[in-house]
Amino acid sequence: MIRILPVLALLLASAATAQPVPERFDWPTATPEAAGFDPERLAEAVALARSEAVLEPTAMHQHLLDTYTPREPNYRVLGPTRDRVGDSGMILSGGRVVAQWGDIHRVDMTFSVVKSYLATLVALALQDGLIESLDDPVQRYVHTGEFDNEHNSKISWRHLLHQTSDWSGTLWEVHDWADRPVGDDPAQWPNREMHEPGSFFKYNDVRVNLLAYSLMQVFRQPLPVVLRTRIMDPIGASSTWRWHGYRNSWIELDGLRMQSVSGGGHFGGGLFISTADHARFGLLMLQRGVWGEQRLIEDDWFDAMRTPTPARPDYGYLWWLNTNREAIPGAPASAYWAAGFGGNFIYIDECNDLVVVLRWIPDQRQVIEAILDARTTINECQDAA
Repeated sequence: MIRILPVLALLLASAATAQPVPERFDWPTATPEAAGFDPERLAEAVALARSEAVLEPTAMHQHLLDTYTPREPNYRVLGPTRDRVGDSGMILSGGRVVAQWGDIHRVDMTFSVVKSYLATLVALALQDGLIESLDDPVQRYVHTGEFDNEHNSKISWRHLLHQTSDWSGTLWEVHDWADRPVGDDPAQWPNREMHEPGSFFKYNDVRVNLLAYSLMQVFRQPLPVVLRTRIMDPIGASSTWRWHGYRNSWIELDGLRMQSVSGGGHFGGGLFISTADHARFGLLMLQRGVWGEQRLIEDDWFDAMRTPTPARPDYGYLWWLNTNREAIPGAPASAYWAAGFGGNFIYIDECNDLVVVLRWIPDQRQVIEAILDARTTINECQDAA
């Protein structure tokens, strides 16, 4: 039987009842029926997810070389890699596990999913007063030359979060134009058309790595330390995750040798993490920065980070958006997700109180829609455009 829940009642219920949070090394579970799913249809959704997993080739270092060397000038793998072994996934409803598969504790590369973790560190820098405004030029905070020319001096933190900075330069021996170059004429790549910051979206790991480097200058400590102490330890994540940079991204800061980490795995490196730890981070996002009795991230961040950039309406602060329900028609417009090469996803759905982590599934859309179709409860916000 389908039951319609008014949005207001749903919000009041969630506000009145503290969400359960998993203890370290343990997760509360719920049967599909108790969580509002049809067991058979949920099992079919999991079977679909497993059938869609792509696990070949396994040798990730060679796979990156084979994928990007033909497309990008002087491409090379600068950071560590890890071979993929098997698929895995978790479905959480109400903070409880209603389905899981594969080895959820195996640590895998996660590629651009780490961009969404990086955005969370920007939120912390704002909370701490280390960044006064996202619209401040980054040059006000970073004085190491990357923002000194006329074009780059206009770039704000918001531009870097939206991937609309159009920053021009070289970082860790990679030119901005060499990362996913535009056009078929290599002679034109170094002389590409320049765009006013904020006006043009370009998915580019060099510029995201620049955001990571700039944040390290602000925090004055390695970003994995900030992530561990402020986010991952408080939410009970394991000690197995690692956040890597490149072999040539080491700098000296305040007399200490530190590695600037990567905002993706395009050149190797990035965040290596388990499905279970991804799920904890996803649950923190679902709960809008609250974990048990602690508020780790301010509430207003969660609306700001999902405000579409005019240059790319399905993109927020390094999170993908379901604007107008175009990417996943069967999901609410308010849903959002982190996504990485090879099919790594953390899907967040406040409307349906749902977190889904998928590993090595290139097309999340049909899997997410199958999971949502398995629900026996439909919320009014599900139909909101």
